[in-house]
Amino acid sequence: MFSPNQQQQQMAAVHAAANLLNVQVPPPSPMNYVAQNRDGFALSQAESLVHSSKKLEDELLSLGNNIKHHEENIRQLKTCISSLDDQIADMQVTLAKKNHSPDAPQATLEQIMQHQKSAASIVCQLKYNADPNSSINDLLGVVATLGKLNDDNLSRILSEYLGLDTMLALVCVTYNDVEALETYDKEGFVSKSSGLHGLSASIGRPIDGRFNVICLENLRRPYVGEFIPDDPQKRLALLKPKLPNGESPQGFLGFAVNMIQLDSAHLISLTSDGHGLRETLFYNLFSGLQVYSTRAHMLQALPFLSHGAISLDGGLVRSNGVIVFGTRDEMKVRFARSSFAGDDIENKMKELKWRKETSVEEVQREEAIVQHVKYIFEVKKQEFVRLMAQSSPYVVMQYPVQAAPRRSTPR
Repeated sequence: MFSPNQQQQQMAAVHAAANLLNVQVPPPSPMNYVAQNRDGFALSQAESLVHSSKKLEDELLSLGNNIKHHEENIRQLKTCISSLDDQIADMQVTLAKKNHSPDAPQATLEQIMQHQKSAASIVCQLKYNADPNSSINDLLGVVATLGKLNDDNLSRILSEYLGLDTMLALVCVTYNDVEALETYDKEGFVSKSSGLHGLSASIGRPIDGRFNVICLENLRRPYVGEFIPDDPQKRLALLKPKLPNGESPQGFLGFAVNMIQLDSAHLISLTSDGHGLRETLFYNLFSGLQVYSTRAHMLQALPFLSHGAISLDGGLVRSNGVIVFGTRDEMKVRFARSSFAGDDIENKMKELKWRKETSVEEVQREEAIVQHVKYIFEVKKQEFVRLMAQSSPYVVMQYPVQAAPRRSTPR
């Protein structure tokens, strides 16, 4: 049996729950009260009803919290979908701009061709227009055409670091290829009728001046260390500069040799030792040249620049420690912009679209759950209303309103 205090507290809780759940407790019925009071089991029935209503109250509160939780999930998912839509739209604009920009490798070739009497321009013209049996096809190409970069600014700075003569240098794999480029008469003068000179004369564009030739198999210090694991570009596992606390210097972005993008055909087995262009040509050109975000960061890291450094804002330190000042040269012949950038954007777009589709499916699942839980909530709510209707008479029964005592009137 409930004590009067307990009954009062329980009934107050029932009415508070009714208010919280926005249900109306019907007024007590005198007939119910009379009948139940006459039967003599009113108190135990009241205990049972209050217990049931408390259980329903807990269930309704739990269902309400569940609805709020899933509705919050839906809100967050829709915010995420909106953000993904914005990112996809931005990438589509970027990709459209890239697709309508001039072909990057073609732009590099055109800049090389501006140096009309250079060996590099002759090689480019003959290599891409001559018959496939021409001896010029044994050449790998010109340095400027053999690597690409994702960033135009980085391309300008690295091209300036190498200089025009190196950017226009010819690249061969074997020394036999080198020997085929130039022959000499008995007096030691260059023969103008054979080799590359003969080919250039045949098209009316004789080579003027000297030119550099790089032979991969003759390079004295190819990279022989490890590669970054599972890297399709076979980047070199070079040791990053470390401060005493074990961290890299502020602004350190990486090594120039690893920022060059290579065609898959140039990654492996170009030389008899199985080396690719990164371990041979570009490691010899850049070695451990470091790249920093700003000149200030680069100069702070001077003690660690054993192979020189460049910064994205034009700073330059040579491998011998010489710091370059002044206005930088505007290099026309530069490494082409990598098509990998466009591929990366397309891959990221595919990933974002997949994430959006997944989020939309999650919203649909969450909405289905909310509908189901709301249905259960309504069923429980109606059951709770019925219990409230049955419980309300006991408030009157247990706490009847007593009549005020009558005053005695003096006679």
